[in-house]
Amino acid sequence: MIRCHLARMMGEHKMRIADVARETGLSRATVTLLYKETAQKVDLEAIEKLCLLFECQVGDLLELTQQ
Repeated sequence: MIRCHLARMMGEHKMRIADVARETGLSRATVTLLYKETAQKVDLEAIEKLCLLFECQVGDLLELTQQ
């Protein structure tokens, strides 16, 4: 299972879904799916934009876990 740490990162930066969407140019729907960890697939461009926004590596945003 792949976990997305977007909600935690947003909390640390005191950002809302609307803030992330505005700053990255991603749709609110995309940000919401990642925030709620319900996304089934994600575009690499979206991951890149989030990593640039939060100044992090892909491994900081996404984590492979065992169920």
